[in-house]
Amino acid sequence: MTKPDWTIRIIAAPPGEAPLWVRQQWVGLDLPVARYSAGGRFLGLGVLSMPRSWLGQWLSVFRGRAELIAGYTVEALPAFGILGAKSPEAAAWWHQNTPHLIAPKRYLLFHEEVCRIADI
Repeated sequence: MTKPDWTIRIIAAPPGEAPLWVRQQWVGLDLPVARYSAGGRFLGLGVLSMPRSWLGQWLSVFRGRAELIAGYTVEALPAFGILGAKSPEAAAWWHQNTPHLIAPKRYLLFHEEVCRIADI
């Protein structure tokens, strides 16, 4: 079931392809959940290694290169804004290295083990 007014708090550096210092800047931030499904499982691709086109992404999924991840998705643009208020340097890293995510309807996936629901 979708519940868009949930907020997650990042409680540990999330795994991923961004440098550790960038991932550590997410810790302590509250992010609005964009999507949540009953199982909370999503197919994820690396933010640096993912193909840039939708077709390429689907081919990656088809070829088994996507990872099934239990977690929460947040819309990238608002998340980068929240991150930028804490660490402009970390937000700048995302803008410089992942311009494909700086657009509406792009999402970041945070693993369940590095999150907790902030307000239920």
